Amino acid sequence: MAHLNVLAKMKMNQQFQIYVYLLNEGTDVWRPVQARSLGNHLFRITSENDDPEDEEWQFLTGDTVRCEVRMLSNSEPHERLVAVGKI
Repeated sequence: MAHLNVLAKMKMNQQFQIYVYLLNEGTDVWRPVQARSLGNHLFRITSENDDPEDEEWQFLTGDTVRCEVRMLSNSEPHERLVAVGKI
């Protein structure tokens, strides 16, 4: 439950890296993006999608999203803040 402590200690208005799911990729792909903490596990995405023709983000710049800590893996599994729903 250590990840819950991390979420609880996040300061509002602080910038964080979160992960947004990419749609229509054929496999699970997550894009790291910058987002500002709003408190209560909510974040506003501040990164711009530089290539919307190539990458379709599940959530867009300016969206407020709820995040959870989830295990993502590429070569090694890591706990990451993942956007799971739009508010």
